[in-house]
Amino acid sequence: MMQNAPAQAITRKSLHQELVDRLQPLIISGELTPGSKVPEKLLCTRFGVSRTPLREALKVLASDGLIRLEPNRGAWVTLVTISEVEEVFPVLGALEALSGELACKSITTDEINAVRRLHAQMIESYETRDLDSYFAINQKIHRAILLAARNDTLTTSCQALSLRMQRARYLANMTEGRWYAAVQEHENILKFLIDKDGRRLARTLLDHMESKRVSVVQWLEAQNEPSEPM
Repeated sequence: MMQNAPAQAITRKSLHQELVDRLQPLIISGELTPGSKVPEKLLCTRFGVSRTPLREALKVLASDGLIRLEPNRGAWVTLVTISEVEEVFPVLGALEALSGELACKSITTDEINAVRRLHAQMIESYETRDLDSYFAINQKIHRAILLAARNDTLTTSCQALSLRMQRARYLANMTEGRWYAAVQEHENILKFLIDKDGRRLARTLLDHMESKRVSVVQWLEAQNEPSEPM
């Protein structure tokens, strides 16, 4: 019989958390359409689960601002609104800027090299016009810088807001000009990170987020414009 053995907790992702991880990409990509009712029965069939864990997952997504729960009406995918974008992006930009400044003080050579590799992969996605891959790698770069800042409070706050805005950035298909500009901004982000120039990296990240805000707002405004009469 074992005695005085150290505690070794066995952790396993809960079913409802697994569902959260499956549902988030469906919302961010627009497969679950903004403003639409969440098809709970269909999703239960798709993932082979009962409604109990699905509804637990929907509560988590509601706390993230991706889902709206209405009594007696079910769950609805929240709309991306201009007012939300205008409110969240400046805060997210400030947090991203702070993450860049702090990262330059503590990032390791291995972490910089990891960002280099991600950047190279992102450029490949840009050159092949693989937007899905580009967005996924882009998010990994921003997360790598965030984690290099070594600040748990900053990480938690930034990730929560970033999740809400990922959907807006994904839905607002970039023009060719904006995509090119975003890539050039990322070239500077990598340069200043390698140089460990916290001040310039912070400024670049702040400007990068402002450019994203402008493009998302322009896209949302275009969606709300009335169609021209036939």
